[in-house]
Amino acid sequence: MIDINTLWNDTKTKLSARLQAISFEVWIEKLEPICFIGHTLVLQSGSQSSKNTVVKNYGATILEAVKEVNPIITDVKIITEAEKADCLKQQDYTLGDELVVKKSDKPQDTGFTFNKKYTFSNFVVGKSNEIAFAAAQAVAEHPGGRFNPLFIYGGVGLGKTHLLHAIGNYINEKYPQKRIMYITTEKYVNDYVEAIRDSKSSSSSNFREKYRSVDVLMIDDIQFIASRQGTQEALFHTFNDLYQNDKHIIISSDRPPKEISPLEDRLRTRFQWGLLADIQPPDLETRIEILKKKADANDFYLSDEVAAFIASNIETNIRDMEGLLNKVMFYSQLSGQQVTSVAVAQEALKDFIDCKKEHFDAYDVLATTCKYFNVAESDVTGKKKNKEFVEPRMIAIYLICDLLSIPLVSIGSIFGGRDHATVIHARDKITEQLKTNKKLNIQINDIKDMLYKR
Repeated sequence: MIDINTLWNDTKTKLSARLQAISFEVWIEKLEPICFIGHTLVLQSGSQSSKNTVVKNYGATILEAVKEVNPIITDVKIITEAEKADCLKQQDYTLGDELVVKKSDKPQDTGFTFNKKYTFSNFVVGKSNEIAFAAAQAVAEHPGGRFNPLFIYGGVGLGKTHLLHAIGNYINEKYPQKRIMYITTEKYVNDYVEAIRDSKSSSSSNFREKYRSVDVLMIDDIQFIASRQGTQEALFHTFNDLYQNDKHIIISSDRPPKEISPLEDRLRTRFQWGLLADIQPPDLETRIEILKKKADANDFYLSDEVAAFIASNIETNIRDMEGLLNKVMFYSQLSGQQVTSVAVAQEALKDFIDCKKEHFDAYDVLATTCKYFNVAESDVTGKKKNKEFVEPRMIAIYLICDLLSIPLVSIGSIFGGRDHATVIHARDKITEQLKTNKKLNIQINDIKDMLYKR
């Protein structure tokens, strides 16, 4: 197989021997190989004026050198950045060993494999997620059609990742030629940072091509793009290019676009162009059905009594609930007895249930945080801006958001009538600091220990 970069590098070697050094450096070295269209090699120039100069003064020489490297190439086309998208739509992906330009039978590999256990058939549908489920199915049936973009949001462990993988698995099966990319926001940020750190123009071009040459782009945990202005700019242009070319964009987040702050208004608006679908914590019946289905998948008998016991102890996180079931299954295997009664299930889960079950409310969190920092509740909920009060205030807000399912407006009212934007700011600031601040991690864990009375 003939690689386009190898072809161009060999061509440049010939050109460097035929042209003056200054001419080669200014006009030839900066050309970038883009793709093949038929038997034509497409090269990109930096501007319209440089394109005109290259075509007029060096076009014939470049073509002659290219033909010497590979006789199958019959023409060379010089383009600008503005023409690139159109050319990529017409490109041929490979040059065969027999030196005949031909279209690849398979899409380029994105390097990601969807988890086969996440499908639509094993996703338990209830009132809490039926809209998100129906929208995900519609997108999988007709990618590039309705609900573009699809923005799925909800708390941790409620099934967002399951739906994204189910969409990917379905499209891969029904439309094997579709190129799907699934990434986390962290991966997108890292790729962008790497591209701008590399001074080579090809790095920036490769970044753009990587994310704009897909048919379906899935971005998980988009809330982490907040405060990253440069990345938001890059994502804005990626979004526009994909959307205008009827490529589907699927986004997941732990909150709706209006609560992601700071986020550029133009991105927030685009996130809301298609369909916003939220996933709420499932009701007891749905949680029991989820547990029964997972137990069946593991050939484990789960009685209705034990399923109801587990489901009643975890209300807001399916992942944690499945963790309890895994512990019960392990206990059954280890002890050699079936866990068919609540009494045995309590024994299997005694270390976990005692720690994790919530016996506190928002005011308990506030009181415990104030006790830990030895400050008065009135100072923390009041208007004082001293650091000794601001830090406990933000930590208390973060803990309430993290541990309890309470509307932002209600949290704001607890803290002296503050608006939801202030609550979001406090929550996100502590979340960001926890990534690097060891002292803060210790403080948060200490307060949780006090709440759980461990």
